[in-house]
Amino acid sequence: MDTKRVIIKDRNHPKEEELLEAARIVREGGLVAFPTETVYGLGGNALDESAAKKIYGAKGRPSDNPLIVHISCMEELPSLVKEIPGAGRILAETFWPGPLTMVFLKSDLVPDSTTGGLNTVAIRMPDDPIASQLIRLAGVPVAAPSANTSGRPSPTTADHVWQDMDGKIEMVIDGGQVGIGVESTIVDVSGPVPVILRPGAVTQEMLDEIFDQVFIDPAILGPMEDGARPKAPGMKYKHYAPKAELALFEVKEETIEQLYTPGNRLHSFVSSQMSGGKNWNLKPETFYMAWKVNEAAMEMEKAGVRVGVICTDETMDLYTVRLKRSIGKRASEASVAHNLYGVLREFDDLGADYIYSESFSQSHLGGAIMNRLSKAAGYRILQV
Repeated sequence: MDTKRVIIKDRNHPKEEELLEAARIVREGGLVAFPTETVYGLGGNALDESAAKKIYGAKGRPSDNPLIVHISCMEELPSLVKEIPGAGRILAETFWPGPLTMVFLKSDLVPDSTTGGLNTVAIRMPDDPIASQLIRLAGVPVAAPSANTSGRPSPTTADHVWQDMDGKIEMVIDGGQVGIGVESTIVDVSGPVPVILRPGAVTQEMLDEIFDQVFIDPAILGPMEDGARPKAPGMKYKHYAPKAELALFEVKEETIEQLYTPGNRLHSFVSSQMSGGKNWNLKPETFYMAWKVNEAAMEMEKAGVRVGVICTDETMDLYTVRLKRSIGKRASEASVAHNLYGVLREFDDLGADYIYSESFSQSHLGGAIMNRLSKAAGYRILQV
């Protein structure tokens, strides 16, 4: 199959004629990759069973991993769900269009092939001019998981899509780099209490301001049990992973306590290393984590292993390992999320065998960042 690439000249104001062919392809059962504000999606007609099967086939995705259905306006929602509960209406009014997916009880209009055989359907209204206009022109709801080979880092540029999907789909719409860089938050509103199934840019803290009670699915914190069925994408299977083995470094609570205890050996060591230098403004635990990551990476490098390090702008100068990349600023979680998948793919291009990464705060957008990194690492977290 020849994959056509269409470059949008102004992604904030796409012209209708630039998207008409893509809309026809989707409407007639073909597949088109397109940008959203989160990552690039692989779009097909959500009401067409054969289109859903093509999506699973192009991605190499397990068929029990449900797809997210994308709509362009609220008027398109009622026909896809059995009901819109109160929590769903509140969230739609607050966050749609935007990086929030909600799980509803599905209507009979939505085929089981789109929902992975579940009686629920995940729905999102993207806040991206290209995505919104494409869905509107197609005239059908668009099922669109991330436009990458299943398990690989999600695509945040059309080049990433091209690496995985060239020859497998009809078209790639090139709208440049996306804004947020991690997938949407998923909240299940099909039960009495909203449940976060996947963290994203709509954070738990934002949801806590709206609802008295919000649950967190255990799959966010660790791998799902064998035999469990995922209610949303990214819950059960290994996701977001580079080709290299990835491990995260995390500072233990007891170590942090020692770092802040005057007279303790660790406190004395880190204080002496940080005092009077340009690292004085780092938290002691951040400095210590970078020191341990670099120490481990240098040992691997001396053994002849091609090892890469994911660091930040603030810690970049602490590393002596040859292969290192900043993922963004610790002071800006948005920059880290924006660059995350691009850095993982860059290490693939550089031929890294192992990747060591710093860890991040679990609060706010950091929760989504650590969720993606933990899953990409297969939950290999090294406590130091």
